[in-house]
Amino acid sequence: MSDPARRLGWKDWLVLIALSALVLLPGISSLPPVDRDESRYAVATSQMLETGDFIDIRFQEEQRYLQPAGIYWLQSISVALTGTADDRAIWAHRIPSFLGILAAVLMTGWIAAGLYGRLAGFGAALLVATAFAVGFEARIAKTDAMLLATITASHLALMRIYLQPQGHWWRPALFWAALGAGMMIKGPIILIFVVLALLALVIWDRKLAWLGALKPLWGVPLFLAIALPWYVAIGIVSDGGFYAEAIGDSLMGKVGESQQSHAGPPGYYLGLFSLTFWPGSLFFVFAGHWAWTNRRDAATRYLIAWIVPAWIVYELIATKLPHYVMPVYPAMACLAVAAILAPGQARSPLWVRIGAGLYALVWLATSGLVAGLGAAALNWSEGRLSPLLILAGAAIFLAALGALILYLTGRRPAALASGLIAGGLAVTTVYGATLPRLDTLWLTPRIVAAVDAHGACDTTRLVTSAFREPSLVYRHGPYDTLLASGPGDAADQLAADTTCSLALIDATETEPFRSRAGELDLTLQALALIEGRNYSNGDTMRLTLFRARSGAGAADPQS
Repeated sequence: MSDPARRLGWKDWLVLIALSALVLLPGISSLPPVDRDESRYAVATSQMLETGDFIDIRFQEEQRYLQPAGIYWLQSISVALTGTADDRAIWAHRIPSFLGILAAVLMTGWIAAGLYGRLAGFGAALLVATAFAVGFEARIAKTDAMLLATITASHLALMRIYLQPQGHWWRPALFWAALGAGMMIKGPIILIFVVLALLALVIWDRKLAWLGALKPLWGVPLFLAIALPWYVAIGIVSDGGFYAEAIGDSLMGKVGESQQSHAGPPGYYLGLFSLTFWPGSLFFVFAGHWAWTNRRDAATRYLIAWIVPAWIVYELIATKLPHYVMPVYPAMACLAVAAILAPGQARSPLWVRIGAGLYALVWLATSGLVAGLGAAALNWSEGRLSPLLILAGAAIFLAALGALILYLTGRRPAALASGLIAGGLAVTTVYGATLPRLDTLWLTPRIVAAVDAHGACDTTRLVTSAFREPSLVYRHGPYDTLLASGPGDAADQLAADTTCSLALIDATETEPFRSRAGELDLTLQALALIEGRNYSNGDTMRLTLFRARSGAGAADPQS
């Protein structure tokens, strides 16, 4: 491992950081708060900062016990350091996600360089940075980016121990510390990706001796010291409610039946893989035969054990989302570049070449989808075409096509470079240049602007019925946004404070809202109309912002 050819120098690290930032940062501040999960995290973090309660997690008055407090702490630190608590700037909440992806990218480079050389380190790191699903997770304030970092760190340490059991103390220390951190980010999910790989290696090799290098006598206490205090504290504060919801309902419930309509059959992740790991999906599939024929190599065997057991388990779990298998991407990237750079590969069997050729067509079709996504989304949402997005799409597809042709003609390092260019352009185009411009989908910023323009008090209380998305709670404020149970309840809440309250009512609710307002002797004034689509459920919305005053007599303006 001391061979300079198998290390990344400090200049290499700087280049990787710069390229990763170039790919992953565009859109991090211009993309509005995303519904629903990101905004729920942001609301809970905001309340945590405001109340000073860093143990109990709440969304408004509701307990939020789906995950541990780790990500909320990290977001709280980020918001506090940037001084954006009063501004409700979502980019501050997203900094931990960006840093989590960046850490995973750099650790992937470290792993690949140590195994296959400096160029492999560059290639594998950038395959992770440009992966389509990774680009989205780097830009939203959730748990998955930091979970990826903790899992990659655990595997980095465990792999070093597996390959060289007699090593430095930092390896077991990093392993147990990363496990503890992962437990604080998303509970026992990290164990699926790490323990399954460890068990697979033990079964495959039929050897246990190397496990002693994990130093469990002091490693387990380190793990417990990181995770146990909060788990004890939340058990006391919630009277056991956290464990009932987080483990009983959320974690175990996902195994047997789909939750929140996130269902999918076995094969779900395989079907999406061409897109989620694009452009690296091409290189990984082409590397499959190489990896299997080299399974006697300890490093290759480890990477297979990192990928296969966790993938199978997630295909069997009922609840599915595309990013759930993201923690295996670093291992896939390492195998992909290893096959690209491996000298003197044996010719693959005919059936492998036929399968790879068929997959190449699937990957090329996926490339066309990704290339056209930016311009098509803008035209669908806003009814206009962007020449720049069309040109960007053409460049993405040509780079992807070049990658495929170069690979098939044996110029594999050049193919990797062309694929990385395609991936970098796609991630920045879709997430940085397209999504923030889809104004029809971003209802919350326009609602908040209308409330700010028409509010009569320093703090306006907003009552909303049909549009109940967490992004509105975050942007307008968790204590100033009331989620009414229906149009009648919205009228009742508006009547409770006509001076500093406004109501947001959809066209489908207008009649019962007006009827109840009449019963309460309220005179309504329509202030603004906000039209668009709620992308969380697909509903087209025509929202009217109302002010009311007590007493009849004035006309009721119609929007």
